[in-house]
Amino acid sequence: MSLASHTIEDLIALCRRKDQRAQFEVYNRYCRAMYNVALRIVKDEHYAEDVMQEGFLRAFIKIDDYRQEVAFGAWLKKIIVNCSIDFYKKNSRIVQEDLEKTLYKLEDGDSGNDAELDFINLKANQVLDTIQNLKDSYRMILTLFFIEGYDQEEITDILGINYGNCRTLLSRAKESLRNKLQELSA
Repeated sequence: MSLASHTIEDLIALCRRKDQRAQFEVYNRYCRAMYNVALRIVKDEHYAEDVMQEGFLRAFIKIDDYRQEVAFGAWLKKIIVNCSIDFYKKNSRIVQEDLEKTLYKLEDGDSGNDAELDFINLKANQVLDTIQNLKDSYRMILTLFFIEGYDQEEITDILGINYGNCRTLLSRAKESLRNKLQELSA
């Protein structure tokens, strides 16, 4: 009998009993979305695939921890994001201490520049490409905030930084993105 017609709740129950066919079905349902999440953070197709698979392994090992307080996809996405960030921290040229030093050097406060860009004329791919070409710390925080939908408190936990540094880094990243997009539209 095919598992494609089963609900995700049914599949999770089967996964808790270590049913490999159910695990494979869950993987097939979520792999594309989770690959894209990993790719936006690690910026390499091959590594993103490895990170995604590692995240699925962690999820299946910890499936009993899933309490259905949030949608399964959101729970899985958080695991993939954490795996991606762990990978990034371990394999990046910029180690966590360097990221924190950079954050402490940033001045507090926003630039106050509220000039609106004409985003209607920009394509979504241009915005995503521009984010990918920003400095790594900016790229990561913008990805977590705008694309993955995490709030600042969640980002502070994920990146291991304090709230003030998160606000400052996010503000600087937005300003950098705004400037790059203005250059593109000029």
